[in-house]
Amino acid sequence: MKIYRLTRSKYSKKLSGKGSAIKGGRWNSVGVELIYCAENRSLAIAEIAVHFSLATLPNDYIMLTIEINSSIKIKEIKEKNLPDTWNEFPPIKQTQEIGDNFVNENKCAVCRIPSVVTKGDYNYLINPKHRDFFKIKISTSESFPFDKRLFR
Repeated sequence: MKIYRLTRSKYSKKLSGKGSAIKGGRWNSVGVELIYCAENRSLAIAEIAVHFSLATLPNDYIMLTIEINSSIKIKEIKEKNLPDTWNEFPPIKQTQEIGDNFVNENKCAVCRIPSVVTKGDYNYLINPKHRDFFKIKISTSESFPFDKRLFR
């Protein structure tokens, strides 16, 4: 299976959850490492675009294609099992606890979660501490200039 990650050039050489551990995110608390990915390129773009304006958009993004080995078990979190306020901004503690538990239980290397940005699409969380993490590989890495029309 292929998934996608849009990241700054300096972070594109290897997969790491260290960046998400610095500030935390919707699915992880500060100190918990997770790698956020998307099921398609368009969603990867949307997930980044919501955080920037044209004036603040960096110009050094790289689109990574990531291969998930078919032997890897994928946990799925369904929207119907989430709290009613799961998609609020800023993220709520309950969604962070869900991601933290995914990492701490360490039963799966990958977790499929609903996207807040585009309803009906899915993101994937990768647990870099899981024993199967070595089976997850970056297959391609391409420079990715954003279309400026996205930021009018």
